[in-house]
Amino acid sequence: MITAIVLIKTSVDQIPEIAESIAALDSVSEVYSVTGAHDLIALVRVAQHDDLADVIPGSISKIPGVESTETHIAFRTYSQHDLEAAFAIGLDS
Repeated sequence: MITAIVLIKTSVDQIPEIAESIAALDSVSEVYSVTGAHDLIALVRVAQHDDLADVIPGSISKIPGVESTETHIAFRTYSQHDLEAAFAIGLDS
């Protein structure tokens, strides 16, 4: 699984609508409205690198109101949530 963090600049008056459109895409797991130089951050998860082209320039960038994107591809994931889940394997709830 390949994870990409996509920083998105949008038309400020359309942030909620654009965020909902992006969140509705199959490969997008989460969308955050944020402060700073970008308006939204989307987490994209795909099986192969080539799939990123379908999602980011092929879908996200074509949503009306999206002005630009900047993509960062994750090498590894370090997450407290993932560590806790791994150690809980086989334990009853």
